Amino acid sequence: MLSSPFIQKLPFSLFFFTKNPSYFWPLMGANISGGGSIDGDETGPPLRPRLDDIPESCAALILARLNPPEICNLARLNRSFRSASLADFIWESKLPSNYKLIVEKVFVEEDRDLMNLKKKDVYARLTKPIPFDGGTKEIWLDKNTGGVCLSMSSKALTITGIDDRRYWNHISTEESRYRTVAYLQQTWWFEVDGELEFQFPAGTYSLFFRLHLGKSSKRLGRRVCNTEHVHGWDIKPVQFRLTTSDGQQVVSRCYLDNPGSWVLYHVGDFNVENSNALTNIKFSLTQIDCTHTKGGLCVDAAFIYPSSVRKEVKLCS
Repeated sequence: MLSSPFIQKLPFSLFFFTKNPSYFWPLMGANISGGGSIDGDETGPPLRPRLDDIPESCAALILARLNPPEICNLARLNRSFRSASLADFIWESKLPSNYKLIVEKVFVEEDRDLMNLKKKDVYARLTKPIPFDGGTKEIWLDKNTGGVCLSMSSKALTITGIDDRRYWNHISTEESRYRTVAYLQQTWWFEVDGELEFQFPAGTYSLFFRLHLGKSSKRLGRRVCNTEHVHGWDIKPVQFRLTTSDGQQVVSRCYLDNPGSWVLYHVGDFNVENSNALTNIKFSLTQIDCTHTKGGLCVDAAFIYPSSVRKEVKLCS
C-alpha cells in the first residue's frame, strides 16, 4: 500500500483516479460489472474497484500524458502501471524527433546497438552526457522534458591569444564538467568565439557562457578563490553576439561581476523551425576596448538548452 504523502504528490489526473476509481468502471468490463459482496453473497452490492483493477492499457494512456519523472514515479503504484511504463510508444513520444541522428552522430559503431533496446532504456542512456568531437563537446537530453542540450568546452572555442602563456592558461578544476577551464591572467584584447552546426528539433533554444571571476582552488579541504588578477570588467561591459545561418541575430552587453561564483550569462535565443535542416550557430564574447587591461576570468564552456528548461542565469541587455 502506498503512503499518503506519495499519493499526494501524484499528478492531479491520477490523484483523481486513485480517489475515484469508479471512473474506470466502463473500461474494466465484466470483471467488475457483476454483483458480489465481501462475504460472497452474490445478491449483495457490487464490490468497489481498486486502483489495481485498472487495465494496463488504461494505465498506459494515463502515463503517455505525463512527463518522464512522473512516469517513473507512477510505475511504483502497482503491477499494471509498472508494466505499462515499459511500453515503447510512451517513451518514443518523449524522445526528440532526431534521436536516431544523435545516436548515429555521437555513438561509436559498437555502441549503436542502443537502437535495439527498449525505448525507455534509450531515453535513460541519452539523458547522460555523451562526449563527441574528441571529448570537447557533449550532448544529452533534459530528464524532465526530453529536450536536446549541448555544451562546448573552452578547448572547443576559439580564444584569441590562448597559446600565449603570458596571458592564458588551461587549468584543471573539479568545478567543470570537462575538468579544465581557460584562465585569463591579463589581456588588452579579449575575444572568445564559437561555432556549431547541428540538426536541432524544432523549438526555441537559449545559449549561455559559463564564466567565473577569480581562480578557485581547495585549501585544507575548503574552497577558496584567488581574485588577485580580477580587474577591468567594471570599466566597460562585455559584448555577447549570436547569429544563425537563417539570419537570426542577437547582440547584448553585460558587466561581469560576482567574483568567486560561476555564472551562466545569457547570450540570446534562437528559433528552429525545420527539424530536418542543419542550423549553423556562431557566437562570441568580446571586450576589445584597448584603453585598459582586464583579467582574472575563467571560461568554462558554452551551453545550449531548450528555452523551456529554466536555468539560473544573468540576463544581459
